Amino acid sequence: MKIKKVNLALGLVASVALAMPMVALAAADQEAAMKDPNNWAHPRGQHDNQGYSKLAQINKANVKNLKAAWTFSTGVNRGHEGSPVVIGNMLYVHTAFPNNVYALDLNDNQKIVWSYFPKQDPSVQAIMCCDVVNRGLGYGDGKIFLQQADGTLVALNAKSGEKVWDVKVLDPKIGASNTNAPHIVKDKVLTGCSGAEFGVRCYFSAYNIKDGSLAWRAYHTGPDSDILLGADFNKENPAYSALSVYQDVNGGNKIGGSFKAIPADQLKVGEKELGVRTWLKPQAVKDGWQHGGASIWGWWPYDAKTNLIYYGTANPSVWNPDVRPGDNKWSMTIFARDLDTGMARWGYQMTPHDEWDYDGINEVILFDKGGKTYAWHHDRNGFAYTFVAGTGTLVAAEKVHPFVNWATHVDLKTGIPHKDAKYSTHQDYNAKGICPAALGTKDQQPAAYSPKTGLMYSPLNHVCMTYEPVESKYVAGQPWVGATLTMFAGPDGVMGGFAAYDPMTNKKVWYNKEKFSAWGGALTTASNLVFYGTLDRWFKAVDAQSGKELWKFQVGSGVIGNAFTYGNKGKQYVGVLSGIGGWAGVAMNLGLTNDTDALGAAGGYKELTQHNAAPGAGNLNVFSL
Repeated sequence: MKIKKVNLALGLVASVALAMPMVALAAADQEAAMKDPNNWAHPRGQHDNQGYSKLAQINKANVKNLKAAWTFSTGVNRGHEGSPVVIGNMLYVHTAFPNNVYALDLNDNQKIVWSYFPKQDPSVQAIMCCDVVNRGLGYGDGKIFLQQADGTLVALNAKSGEKVWDVKVLDPKIGASNTNAPHIVKDKVLTGCSGAEFGVRCYFSAYNIKDGSLAWRAYHTGPDSDILLGADFNKENPAYSALSVYQDVNGGNKIGGSFKAIPADQLKVGEKELGVRTWLKPQAVKDGWQHGGASIWGWWPYDAKTNLIYYGTANPSVWNPDVRPGDNKWSMTIFARDLDTGMARWGYQMTPHDEWDYDGINEVILFDKGGKTYAWHHDRNGFAYTFVAGTGTLVAAEKVHPFVNWATHVDLKTGIPHKDAKYSTHQDYNAKGICPAALGTKDQQPAAYSPKTGLMYSPLNHVCMTYEPVESKYVAGQPWVGATLTMFAGPDGVMGGFAAYDPMTNKKVWYNKEKFSAWGGALTTASNLVFYGTLDRWFKAVDAQSGKELWKFQVGSGVIGNAFTYGNKGKQYVGVLSGIGGWAGVAMNLGLTNDTDALGAAGGYKELTQHNAAPGAGNLNVFSL
């Protein structure tokens, strides 16, 4: 009887979709579901990636009355990132490895309607860089989509949980894995690639939603034809396609050397084949770009007006910058690609010749202002960027906090960050006092936007580091990092915070300090509330306009999941996954104690053991009035 009820709920969503003008789209049911604010049908709520809900029953006056409504133990330990998806009366939730999936009936006391237990080789856990996390599920075309750690993309029948199709996206034998939530747009399923710490040459893939056949694949290093760069790529901003943006100072890639920005009138712009030509000799392996890294695992927005999908690429391999002279394009890059063809419309490299593992992988958020659509990105390098979404023209680039010191500023005309020579890194030299640390001023935890206030709300890491590149030989399937680092609290004396920014200037509006990094993704609501979680187990609600803390609840394990909300039977619920892990918590989960373990996280976050049991236990926590 309960199954019939579930079928009816999903059938109603489908029937609404069939009445829509988007009937030609395979994922029309997802589009219909996203129009109802009672659902949470996308990993970040909507295609714009804002993490915003129109629900307002929970407001500033009554949020103090929030109580635990129900909980669900995932039965899995370690880091739990992302959030469930909610369609009608069904909630679908995922776990860390082995990536189990549960379908819960919200109309029947969260009864498990179906479950899916992947059969994965446990050895894949050893190649997952920063904990065995998974960032969530996708929904569309009557299917739930799971990207398994072992590179298998799976489509499950949303009603029954039966497998419809699966496809192998990558090969774990070379060190490649997956952690991203599949994103469903129109008739495509989008998925990425992790493995920059293993020398994997990563790519972005689009599969046809009906049968799992490959629609297109775009690499991030190598020839233009592999990266899918067309004739109009960066046509409005040819400086983004400069052959080199720096001139060497005191030898460049050697101890005592650094890099000075080339003046705009001297840049060699509009160049081709930069994914090959900017990986210069000497290289630790081949020509560098063949094992160039540039992973992708974040949350990706889509703009139907331009048909563009936006995302960031990660660090170049290897972390030792001296063995890969050049800008190392197109790692550390924000791309805008045509959804149907994969062709890149524009690409902007935020940290050319990355010396600190400042992945450019954090999410892009789309918002409208004055009749224009803008793209906002809080990068791990400590700068927040605002672009004209359709062209990539840079509008604002500012430090999210004054402690960021590796660069003095970003030139808005060229987009070039001006590096501070004191913080360059070189093989066998221990560079000290670099801010931020490699995990950035924000890592995987997505920011949120409120169209009510016009502000961005971003979790923060306030962490600095010492960084020593070392020699490292490439071996397929083995770690290839080439650096040793330690981490410590930044000059504010804390390791985290939460802040609001004006995205047109990227100036800070308010800032709350946190003892540890705020590693949970943010949620904004129409009642001017912002929700987020912390590593010391707090789930909080603050005033979107002032930052004043209005409510908090301490859950069982540190929060690295994303806050979400949904409505059921006239009541609003807000929830979050708990289960500490990710880069900040992986050392604690594994019992690592040397300061340099877990790429510096063991030393930097050693106090987490005073607030969390290890390993962290996965739990879904849901609250209501």
